[in-house]
Amino acid sequence: MTVTKLFKPGDYFTLAVLIVAVAWLCTTLWQQSAGGTLIVRSKGNVVSELSLQRNRSLSVNGPLGVTRIEVQNQRARIASDPSPRQYCVRQGWLERSGEIALCLPNQVSIEIAASNSRVDSLNY
Repeated sequence: MTVTKLFKPGDYFTLAVLIVAVAWLCTTLWQQSAGGTLIVRSKGNVVSELSLQRNRSLSVNGPLGVTRIEVQNQRARIASDPSPRQYCVRQGWLERSGEIALCLPNQVSIEIAASNSRVDSLNY
């Protein structure tokens, strides 16, 4: 006996409703909003909170030296850092709320935050 013979018209309807519901939930709940504020931390302390609406550049001192942060076109990145492996520089542009770039050796981090953020990058 095949599976299609076991299904009745109501089963197909229920399956279709479930597929539509899952697709709607995925697009609604997993959509990240664009960030509005850049939080800059050094040694665990908030150094600055910048709006992503204005292009600018910021230098932050850390134990190894100066980290340069850029904000352009409603996105942010770590442009240069004295850390040896440059992971935070390679992270590239951050655009969505919850995204974080960490320069652990220099103890500098940037995070894009929004007032309506439902998840952070660790949970996402």
